Amino acid sequence: MLTEREITHGDIIVQAYVVGGFRLIDNNEADDKIIAVLKQDELYRQWSDIKEMPSSIVNRLGHYFLTYKQFPGTTQQIEITDVYGREEAYEVIAASQRDYINKFGSSF
Repeated sequence: MLTEREITHGDIIVQAYVVGGFRLIDNNEADDKIIAVLKQDELYRQWSDIKEMPSSIVNRLGHYFLTYKQFPGTTQQIEITDVYGREEAYEVIAASQRDYINKFGSSF
């Protein structure tokens, strides 16, 4: 989630909206990352779709996802195959919800 505010604790619920996503392949498995913006954020609220964001921000996010699992002396096989907008991100979310229901037999 993008925000200029510091959020110091995990396991909290915030209001945010989806702006897009990254299609990653991590060790030969799909690992999409959905990008959201904290509602009312002073800096990021101006964008409703990742396609509107400056390439410098999108590139910085991409670099983060390519490197955040790296440990010294190890190599990761991670690649970004696509950056997609809000509508496709909602399709990815819906597909993941269907996969969850198919695997576990109930809704969340």
